[in-house]
Amino acid sequence: MYEQYLAEFLSYLGAEKGLRPNTLESYARDIRFLFQFLSAQNHTAISSIHTDHILAFLGKMKDKKYAEASLCRLVVSLKVFFRYLKRENVIPKDPTLHLDSPKFWQLVPEVLTIDEVSNLLSIPKVDALIGARDRAILEVLYASGLRVSEVCSLNLFDVADDYVRVKGKGNKERVVPIAKQAVLAIDFYLANFRKDSEKEEALFLSVKGKRIDRITIWERIKFYAKKAGIVKNISPHTLRHSFATHLLENGADLRVIQEMLGHASIGTTDRYTHISHKHLHEAFSQFHPRQ
Repeated sequence: MYEQYLAEFLSYLGAEKGLRPNTLESYARDIRFLFQFLSAQNHTAISSIHTDHILAFLGKMKDKKYAEASLCRLVVSLKVFFRYLKRENVIPKDPTLHLDSPKFWQLVPEVLTIDEVSNLLSIPKVDALIGARDRAILEVLYASGLRVSEVCSLNLFDVADDYVRVKGKGNKERVVPIAKQAVLAIDFYLANFRKDSEKEEALFLSVKGKRIDRITIWERIKFYAKKAGIVKNISPHTLRHSFATHLLENGADLRVIQEMLGHASIGTTDRYTHISHKHLHEAFSQFHPRQ
């Protein structure tokens, strides 16, 4: 079934667009990669292919260590193909419509599902200092979408019952809502494992009693991801991406997300619209999955 549409597409490119054989072969190879991916998932109806299929396919190719240039070429090939199918009324909607640039793949962050986040956050053992600290750090990263450097710079009195005060890029300060789960994790860590005699004002400390650093948090997240069986290549920034994506999927306004992430430009935040398709109509307090 797929091959019929591919043959018609290649005929169109050769006859009407005058593309060279080598170019046609490149298009055919790229599109067949998608067909193989879909067939492996027992998906055969070309009219029901949607953006999630395309994103999953690109993610698979990325996991196979495809070069950035190859991924960009794949995006272009798929866009041309599905634009043709839409024009010929083969499909009701172009699933690549929002893949609007060869730079698209550079803008698509790795994102965890809500179940993957919940699994990851459940791994640290809170009956010991390191586990309690790490649970609180993971909760804060996901609850407020902070950069890892911002988490490292948090002080004891930066966190209130429902917000956290953050110094972001350019030393700009912003106030960000924080989910109840994160506040509870911080309170547990402080009440059980921080000594009143400690003079360090940093919220999160290393085992040596000094302010925690980015490398330590990065290493701890890698450690917990492995224990959770998460095969995605994740980092502290993955939780920030997941925070933004989950808010958007549940209806938060893009401008609200921009404010919380501390993005100077809405264009930076707009990358999340490429991986979320639900309407935007509410903000953080109503929709964050760990409220």
